[in-house]
Formats: sequence, structure tokens, C-alpha cells
Amino acid sequence: MFNEIVNDYITQYIRALGTERTGVLFEIEKEIAINNAPYPIIKPEVASLLTVILSIKQPAQILEIGTNVGYSAIHMAKTTSALITTIERDEKIVSIALDNIKKENLQDKITILNEDALNILQTLESSKYDVVFMDCAKGQYINLLQNSIRILKKDGILIADNILHNGIVAKSRYSIDRKNRTIQRRLKEFLWAITHDEHLSSSVIPIGDGISISFKK
Repeated sequence: MFNEIVNDYITQYIRALGTERTGVLFEIEKEIAINNAPYPIIKPEVASLLTVILSIKQPAQILEIGTNVGYSAIHMAKTTSALITTIERDEKIVSIALDNIKKENLQDKITILNEDALNILQTLESSKYDVVFMDCAKGQYINLLQNSIRILKKDGILIADNILHNGIVAKSRYSIDRKNRTIQRRLKEFLWAITHDEHLSSSVIPIGDGISISFKK
């Protein structure tokens, strides 16, 4: 699939350097490839970057916003000894994610909150999490930001996936479809906020669909 962020041949080369996933992660990837299952999962190169970040950080508590079918949570659980709390509002998707987590015997490490992220984030304890990983509705990132920063510990890391949205964030609003203009505006607001917040040190990295990494000072 054509990618406006990174040349396809570079992406293919980078992916060829990695190791193949096994178990449930492989099953999910296969279902997407063969049956075109509508499961948005992190790209392999993003998964590799997450592995490096978590290996360096060695977190005790991770919060994921946007479980989907559990792919990222399972990947992180295999990478670190951290306890992972993940939020997903779609009850049917939660059921699929729970099955995937049980297949990997990770139910003691991963807890799913079947809630709306905007509501549940307000109730979570301040300075609790070492890492917060955003991978939910992109137009909500800006609305989730302040509480995500609040619940992060000092020296914590905020990671957000798909922040370049196939490159539309960097384009003129008049050159993109009207249906994408709201999400473009909100992602721009989010990126401006994390790169200009005095409490954060942030980097925007053009891999996958774009990923941002923010360090809480």
C-alpha cells in the first residue's frame, strides 16, 4: 500500500530486517492479510520502536488508550514485565481482545477497562503510569492529552501512534477531502501542544503512520 510518509521500498527493507511475530500476534496479522479483517494494528517498525523504548524505560505500569483486538497490549506484555491497563469502549472488540490475551496466558499482566477513554481518564490516579500509549480515535488525542500528562509519572513517556495520518497533517487543508479536515486540525493541535508544552520534551518520528514520543520533565 502506498505510503506518503516513507517510501515503500524503505519500509519493506526495514521490515525485512525484523523477526516474524509468533503466536496470537502472527494469527492477527494473518487474518488481516488474508481476510482483510478491519483491525488497525501497529506497524512492525513501530512495534520494534516500542520494544526498544520499553526495554530502556523498564516500566512498572503502562496505560494503553485503545485496545482494539489486543495486539499492542500483547506485544508490550511480551516485551516488558510491566502491568498493562488498556482502555476500549467497544464491547464486542473487548471480547475478541480478551480471547487473544487468554490464548497467550497474559490475563494476569493485562487488564481491559471497557470504558470511554475521555470519561475513565479523569478518574485515574495522578502520576501513576510510567508509559501512556495512545492508539485510539485520532481526533480525540487532543482531548485526552492533559489527563494523559497528569497520570504520567515524572520521567514518564507518552507515545502516540498514527499522528501523521498518512501525511494529511502536513498538507494544506484545501488539498484534502473535507471529511478529513477535522481530524487534520485536531492532530495539528495535538502535535503543536506536545511540542510546545513546557512539561514535555517531544519528538515526531516519520515511521509507520507517524509516531510521537514525549518525555515528561
